[in-house]
Amino acid sequence: MFDARQRLTSTSGTRASFDFELLDEYASSRISGVLALPAILLILALFASLWVPVLAAAAWVVLVIAANTAVVLLCRQFKRSDPQKFNAGQWTTRFVAAELAYGVAWSLLSLFTLTTQDAQNLSVAMFAMVLVGVAANAVSTRTLPSATLMSTLPATLTVGINLIVSGGTLNYALAAVTLGGEIFFVYLAKQLHTSDLETVKHQAEKDALIYELEEARHMSDEARRHAEQANIAKSQFLATMSHELRTPLNAIIGFSEVLQSELLGPLNVPQYKEYAGDIHRSGQHLLNLINELLDLSRIEAGKYELNEEAVSLIDIAEDCRRMMEIRAKSKGIDLVVSYGNNLPKLWGDERAIRQVVLNLLSNAIKFTPQSGKVQLIVTRSGDGGQMVSVRDNGPGIPEDEIETVLSSFGQGSLAQKTAEQGAGLGLPIVQKIMELHQGRFDLFSKLRFGTEVIATFPRARVMDALAPVVEKKERLQIYSEAR
Repeated sequence: MFDARQRLTSTSGTRASFDFELLDEYASSRISGVLALPAILLILALFASLWVPVLAAAAWVVLVIAANTAVVLLCRQFKRSDPQKFNAGQWTTRFVAAELAYGVAWSLLSLFTLTTQDAQNLSVAMFAMVLVGVAANAVSTRTLPSATLMSTLPATLTVGINLIVSGGTLNYALAAVTLGGEIFFVYLAKQLHTSDLETVKHQAEKDALIYELEEARHMSDEARRHAEQANIAKSQFLATMSHELRTPLNAIIGFSEVLQSELLGPLNVPQYKEYAGDIHRSGQHLLNLINELLDLSRIEAGKYELNEEAVSLIDIAEDCRRMMEIRAKSKGIDLVVSYGNNLPKLWGDERAIRQVVLNLLSNAIKFTPQSGKVQLIVTRSGDGGQMVSVRDNGPGIPEDEIETVLSSFGQGSLAQKTAEQGAGLGLPIVQKIMELHQGRFDLFSKLRFGTEVIATFPRARVMDALAPVVEKKERLQIYSEAR
């Protein structure tokens, strides 16, 4: 609807805004030629004075310059006008009327034939003068085709008619060339107008695209700001609620242990002891979930600080294996380990690395079927670092679900079907902890063949890769021995 309304109010059949651009370029072209055109007219007057009286040539020059000055003044008025009040039809009419008066002034050169007896040579001179005038006016009025026609047609008609009336083969030929020149230059002006219109359209499209990009950037910044505010609110909520949630949970877990162990005396109803065990396991599960949420929140907020020290990756892996061994045996899963020889210590956060290994082992045992096999490998990586690999022979993960599994709260189809569903935070936390250690996390899986996850620590964190710290006294001693 907007484009249709713009075309109806436009004089060029496009948009009113395009009309303004074209008229503005026309006005600029006329104003820029305010000195060049009079210079051309003076040269033509001097040329014509070879056959006509100087006074006649001077009168013609003054009249044409006056008409051109009127056109320039009108263009300056257009430049000073308010674009918001622009009316394409009114300004086009004014410019065409001014150009018509200017063209009539040009056509008066045909009166030179009344002031001389050398009509033959004067005919050639007028032919040359009108061609120069048509060419100059066609170029300067190219963005307004109707103005081009009004500024060139009067001189072309009067000179052409004059040549035909004078008679003779040469004059007929000159009249035909004059008319052909008019057609050619009007056509050229039309083509230039089309080209300028296309340029204005492309410029408008580019401006619209820039505006859309700016608008999209503004919306993106606004959305990012809202997301950051939501993330901050989430972090503040979790930080505030952590104590409120964990304190009663610890009480629930502690009292359920007392009931389950019958520390204060036997329970007369056996089901109560079973219920106390259920409460204890549920409380532990909920506490682990809360801790995972808090860890993920701290990592995303950039507040997860590593307490780095020299740690043994093999010792951590062995502790985790012992913790998960009972769970593996309850499902009949064979938990196999393989540790590399003479592995140096790592520089990292023991608690975070332990969480990585526990999460990987827990996932493997959770999704490996009865009587399956889970393999834990700790060894050097290809680049000199150290790696932890956990491999199982479970059902595997479909390729199109791997990205979902690695996202926060993401669960694959297998996790949704099993009774041991989690929150989908284990692997995302592993990824982020490895990023904090400048390491890498990889997951490889194939349906019906199992899954392998690898956490790789960089060579820069291996203790034998770190440069030794030389004390000041030792440096002095080395320097003295070197001398």
